[in-house]
Amino acid sequence: MKISRIGRWAALAAVGSLALTACGSDDATGSRDSGSAGSDSSVSGTLSGVGASSQQAAMTAWQSGYQSAHSGATVQYSPDGSGAGREAFLAGGASFAGSDVPLTDDEVEKAKSQCGDGGAMDIPVYVSPISVAFNLKGIDSLNLDAKTIAEIFSGKITQWNDPAIADQNEGTDLPDTKITTVHRSDDSGTTKNFTDYLADASQGAWTEKASGNWPSGLSGEANKGTSGVVSTTKTTEGAITYADSSAVGDLGAAKIKAGDGYVSHEEENVARAVENAKRLDGRSEHDIALEIDHEGTDGAYPIVLVSYHIICSAYDKQETVDQVKAFETYVTSEDGQKAAADAAHSTPLPQKLRDEAKAAIDTVKTK
Repeated sequence: MKISRIGRWAALAAVGSLALTACGSDDATGSRDSGSAGSDSSVSGTLSGVGASSQQAAMTAWQSGYQSAHSGATVQYSPDGSGAGREAFLAGGASFAGSDVPLTDDEVEKAKSQCGDGGAMDIPVYVSPISVAFNLKGIDSLNLDAKTIAEIFSGKITQWNDPAIADQNEGTDLPDTKITTVHRSDDSGTTKNFTDYLADASQGAWTEKASGNWPSGLSGEANKGTSGVVSTTKTTEGAITYADSSAVGDLGAAKIKAGDGYVSHEEENVARAVENAKRLDGRSEHDIALEIDHEGTDGAYPIVLVSYHIICSAYDKQETVDQVKAFETYVTSEDGQKAAADAAHSTPLPQKLRDEAKAAIDTVKTK
């Protein structure tokens, strides 16, 4: 229920508020611009976040690294999904939100009630390809273009040996197994990114609106969270889903048509897509909301999830400012990005984005 969920967020925030202790430093990270771990007692208390389940493995690594550096500090994170995270943040139930999509224009305005006139900022923290993952015995990889993927998930293509799939995979012995599509049941940034890709790149084959909620008129199995859809796919022969690549494990994964070829979700291909991304128009100087080119260019994997920490430009208490600056500086640092990559097989932020993130985080202040 929505009421109980908001109550839980409020309780989480209250715990953080009670645990915070004064630290009296405008620069919570001291002189360590890299955010590297090292004992520092100047920051303490509990910082609360709610949001994307895609960040869960990375978040565990960030919590460990941050708490090692700040012995009196903890970070609580509830992986309830991107939509739930933004809702909690805008309601004042969390100090930051994890989200696989940036704030909408309406949410940018709403954030001013919690964050003051400067509003909120989308800070990129986690980059990972969204895999089109499948369960077919003996097949680890397939070539698929956006039109075919759209027709699979919209129910037009229903068998794995359909000519549209076979024509792109000469030499692969495709079974006549029924295709079972698996989608998220919750409001999901991964779903929003995936349907954005389908809407942009499928040459009109995807006629549904791009949204964080899966279209109710389409059939398929539904499960909550990244782990949910992966679990359903692993236990269903012939299933196909979309999920953060760090979580798909031993499922097969498609190479996606981009430019004149098919591109795997290797780190360098993902990094190329992020480097080609553009900033969203109409946002503030330090709101680093990005737009990926879903049409794709040669060598750039076109279905990339850029996940954000959404933070206020200003908070009521200096203690919260210090914690947010310390944690987010570590998360976006070289050390923090390496920790996430080791734990979640994510792609580290390019240096340019890390520099922009650090500049944005440094501006956080009290109201």
